[in-house]
Amino acid sequence: MLSERRLKVLRAIVQDYVGTEEPVGSKALTERHSLNVSPATVRNDMAALEDEGYIAQPHTSAGRIPTDKGYRLFVDRLAGVKPLSVPERRAITHFLDGAVDLDDVVGRTVRLLAQLTRQVAVVQYPSLTRSTVRHVELLALAPARVMLVLITDTGRVEQRMVDCPGPVGESAVADLRARLNSRVAGQRFTAVPQLVQDLAESFDAEDRGAVSAVVATLLETLVEETEERLVIGGTANLTRFGNDFPVMIRPVLEALEEQVVLLKLLGEATDPGVMVRIGHENEHEGLNSTSVVSVGYGSGDQAVAKLGVVGPTRMDYPGTMGAVRAVARYVGQFLAES
Repeated sequence: MLSERRLKVLRAIVQDYVGTEEPVGSKALTERHSLNVSPATVRNDMAALEDEGYIAQPHTSAGRIPTDKGYRLFVDRLAGVKPLSVPERRAITHFLDGAVDLDDVVGRTVRLLAQLTRQVAVVQYPSLTRSTVRHVELLALAPARVMLVLITDTGRVEQRMVDCPGPVGESAVADLRARLNSRVAGQRFTAVPQLVQDLAESFDAEDRGAVSAVVATLLETLVEETEERLVIGGTANLTRFGNDFPVMIRPVLEALEEQVVLLKLLGEATDPGVMVRIGHENEHEGLNSTSVVSVGYGSGDQAVAKLGVVGPTRMDYPGTMGAVRAVARYVGQFLAES
């Protein structure tokens, strides 16, 4: 374990390097920070930090820069995340208050995160496998055609047309709607197939064909929509960090195009806490020069999806973690109220 003094020196190196993009020397550290020790002691501490792999000397520069290991210790020992300023909080509220549906709120969240952090923003749609049914609506459009509308607790709305084997009366549609909702409203999606498997048998013979068609369409909707969806924004922000990518930016951009890679980066949606992956902790080689900050969001205490940002390892971690966490909280409130 590092001594508190050396940890303080490491913190100062990370803060200066993130702020200036220049390797940090002992003289600059003693001038900018209240370390309360001599430059010679700081040099000794920096030599020890380098020996232990927390900082490194780039090329022939007299200064040092943090390594992935150094950033990891810095993040793990953070006393707290940086609180958002009043204008930032106001911007979040303004951005999300006008959202009309889930697609709109996801799109707005991506733009907001990219603007707040000046990184690449990634937002995962709420997964239906972790959602519950809020309501199933059935609308008779023609004698033998019904529209099925599935509404989730996260505000997701799915519409499907159902062609029935014969005419279905208004009263039969109303009866089916009531019985369907009595079984599935408030239930997890994973439980729905079991709950509706014998529904058709409870109806009169002449209505069973229509009931079976509606139930089949409902189950097909669940299967189709279990695929994870992501939205990404702010990719152009990476061009501001050309010097932070040792070879070129192209491998990073190629990795960001792969949805499976991004889902792995964000981590399991059921984990609601802030997660930070730094440099070589990212399995994909193209992302070894980046860090990922992600957090779960959802209505209530249940995380139904993840959102986060991808940027260079030279990142303002306290500020980025604060922004990501705050946006997730606002999106969760929107879902709870929608």
